[in-house]
Amino acid sequence: MKVFGICASPRMSTTHYVLTRALEKLDCETKMFSCQGKDIKHCMHCDYCLENKKCIIQDDMVEIYENLLEADGIILATPVHSGSVNSYLSAIMDRTRALEAVDYNILRGKIGMSIAVGGDRTGGQDFAHLSNITYFMIHGIIPVSGGPFGSNLGASFWSQDSAEEIRKDEYGMESLERTLHEFENFLNKYI
Repeated sequence: MKVFGICASPRMSTTHYVLTRALEKLDCETKMFSCQGKDIKHCMHCDYCLENKKCIIQDDMVEIYENLLEADGIILATPVHSGSVNSYLSAIMDRTRALEAVDYNILRGKIGMSIAVGGDRTGGQDFAHLSNITYFMIHGIIPVSGGPFGSNLGASFWSQDSAEEIRKDEYGMESLERTLHEFENFLNKYI
């Protein structure tokens, strides 16, 4: 099995730390894409991909496309900006339209997990998770949460804008453990 994690933070951050930790805990092949220093342009919705079966924009999305296709499981990890996913993750989500232009069902049946890192305990993590879950559902990816007790929508963290502080976020780490447990259960059951 292969799991592909996308760290949507444009810097080496608390989100990067959490996703790295998550991928290290999985008992399968993993790969991470970090948006740090990457060129990810926004979708122009030009419909070039519908006619040509590829995106007109040639940037670092090429690496994401390749890894999404190979992955059995996908983890979207985002810092919370303005109460939801950041612009990097939003652009990545929009640009995967080019994959579906090749094959409508190209991502269907993969397992998806959400990680959201906010500067406050209630800084918009739920809305970020809902954006990730909506993305998963639209593309036929099976969304997985950690269950009804503390990780209802995914792994939620309070970074306090510090890598040192996020390591102390016991509640966040517990939500990660629960969500990873269910993610692995789904991978083993359906892949």
